[in-house]
Amino acid sequence: MAAATYIVWGGSGAMAVTGSAASCFEMSTSIDNPHFLARRLHSLLGLLPAGGFLMFHLWENSQSRFGAEHYNRDVVGQLQQLNYLPLLEIFVIALPILFHAVYGVRIMYTGRAELARYPYLRNRLYWLQRISGVGILVFLLVHVGLTRFWAILDSGVRADLFGHMHALLSHPSVFGLYLAGILLAVLHLANGLWSMGIVWGVTTSPRAQQLSGYACTGIGVLLAGLGLHGLIGFLL
Repeated sequence: MAAATYIVWGGSGAMAVTGSAASCFEMSTSIDNPHFLARRLHSLLGLLPAGGFLMFHLWENSQSRFGAEHYNRDVVGQLQQLNYLPLLEIFVIALPILFHAVYGVRIMYTGRAELARYPYLRNRLYWLQRISGVGILVFLLVHVGLTRFWAILDSGVRADLFGHMHALLSHPSVFGLYLAGILLAVLHLANGLWSMGIVWGVTTSPRAQQLSGYACTGIGVLLAGLGLHGLIGFLL
């Protein structure tokens, strides 16, 4: 009886291995590896808080469809009244995302693509994950600069963020930038959820990985729709 083939993830990319080889691979990625804990922390922070914040932020901005008064008063206004908001933004959101981004760049530069040797779709998606992460990092810097930092310098933006976003997104180039950033972030999260199931030993069989792929694709499509809905809401 032929041994089952599995797709497993290492620091250098994806590879196909069979039964006993898979066990040896898992043993090699133990805590004896100095980067084991860092990789696990990187994976975990990609889900919480980074992934959780992305989902909340997309839902938050989808409230733009209710108009400027609702968005400024009931969404932005409520968030601005949270206790210790700057500390939450720094220690719960910014620093975990920064670690996830920096370590992700390290993985990209120390890994080997070997797409010719392992021409699997998921290996290509693994490297798309790394590349999309760089694009997201650039987008985040632009987005935070245009919104959070601008609001600190300009009280008018802080009082009417809806109007500020309406003015920004009215420019086709800015709208295209935000659309690309949202799609990259959603792809990164959905594909990251799929690979996280493998890394954490939740989806180890080919069938489980296939079903997980369907579920993560569905999550990605829903989040992409939510993000697009939010962008259009600022323009209505």
